[in-house]
Amino acid sequence: MSDQTPADSNSAIDYIAIEESPRFRTLKRTQRSFIFPLAAFFLLWYFAYVLLAAFATEFMAQHVWGDITVGLLLGLGQFVTTFAITMAYVSFANRKIDPLATEIREELEKAQGHA
Repeated sequence: MSDQTPADSNSAIDYIAIEESPRFRTLKRTQRSFIFPLAAFFLLWYFAYVLLAAFATEFMAQHVWGDITVGLLLGLGQFVTTFAITMAYVSFANRKIDPLATEIREELEKAQGHA
């Protein structure tokens, strides 16, 4: 039985050194290079929809087919876009982010085991 607390057992890890390591910086850069452009795109798309709904009511009220209007289609497009972005991010994370994060975590666990 050990008298170390969980906080004591983690003290061997130098989190600042990890954060400054090239691999961790690559991980952050990879994640940000995907997230920021998609977030900017979605926010522009969302605010365009809101502005159209507020100021282009005649355009949004145009009937496309039966009772289906441009506004309804664009509103449903918001949901489709949200799901598409989510699926794209999950795929990207599985291919690019998770493997690198796993390598870094395993390296830390191995180093902690030797400390």
